[in-house]
Amino acid sequence: MASIDLGRHRVSLQRRRVSHHRKARRLVPRLLDWYAVNARDLPWRRTGNPIDPYPIWVSEIMLQQTQVATVIPYWKRWMRALPTIEKLARAKPERVLKLWEGLGYYSRARNLQAAAKEIVARHDGCFPKDPEAIRALPGIGRYTAGAIGSIAFGRAEPIVDGNVTRILTRIFGIRENPKDKLTQEHLWQLAEMLVVGTDNCAALNQSLMELGATVCTPRQPDCVNCPVSRACVARREKAIDAIPAKGRPIDYEVKRIDVYLITRGQRYLVQQRGEGGVNAGFWEFPNSENGARYSIPKNARPIATARHTITRYRIELKAYSIRSSRSQGKWCALNELRKLPFTAGHRKLLTKLQ
Repeated sequence: MASIDLGRHRVSLQRRRVSHHRKARRLVPRLLDWYAVNARDLPWRRTGNPIDPYPIWVSEIMLQQTQVATVIPYWKRWMRALPTIEKLARAKPERVLKLWEGLGYYSRARNLQAAAKEIVARHDGCFPKDPEAIRALPGIGRYTAGAIGSIAFGRAEPIVDGNVTRILTRIFGIRENPKDKLTQEHLWQLAEMLVVGTDNCAALNQSLMELGATVCTPRQPDCVNCPVSRACVARREKAIDAIPAKGRPIDYEVKRIDVYLITRGQRYLVQQRGEGGVNAGFWEFPNSENGARYSIPKNARPIATARHTITRYRIELKAYSIRSSRSQGKWCALNELRKLPFTAGHRKLLTKLQ
């Protein structure tokens, strides 16, 4: 039965591709006209002429899983501190992590530096133009390669992320789970139909990014001001809330971590996470998660608490003032701690201590 259903799904997708192709071509001028008037003035869209791919690359990596408003100050700080690929390649890893502190998904920062080192070693410090060379760099997947290729080099390369998925599934009335392999393939084909339908590939792809971020939002989209609302199947069928199809809700696991604030005068004991693990290279107070074990006085109350969510965990940290003669780690005053890259939860505790 599964093979029969899969076969029907393939046939259904094939039939829709024909009509979708014609519809996609009609959407292109509407998207371009709308973007010309409504594009936000974002700093990475002002990289000069010719376009410098480095700031675009940095922005695209930062924007993964992160809102534009959050990224802007990080991007500006990053570009002031590391304005070239060469400076990024030579920077101390701890400085790179400190610049990234608070954005989360820290492998993105490590991959940026690893890619910069590769660009210096293999491409004389110049960001490669070849699509295969771009995709071979650490941390660059299909979407990021398409964004850089179209925006920096004017190539007709498609992009599909969460915003574009939402737009395409709603416009074309695609009710299947967008994470399904066949549906994903169809979405990439639709995105390609759009981008090859214009000479201004950069504007077309950015119009999709912009539309998803400002108009075709997950909740309460602004359909009245959407340039392609008349072509939107989801709006016509009153299925905005049902499209795109939602996956299974995340089953969060609650995790409690005891944090030990050990002082020596005005200094606190902190420890650095080892290489190869989660949050490698970041600093934090000794805690039960990293294996530290200290006796908490009976009936002791935490002097600070912090909560944060990461992937499938809801984490609660409770910080206790502890006396101990053990001192494996580094002793730092509060002003010294501010200069170190801290893990997200411990940074919240540090802010409360300050």
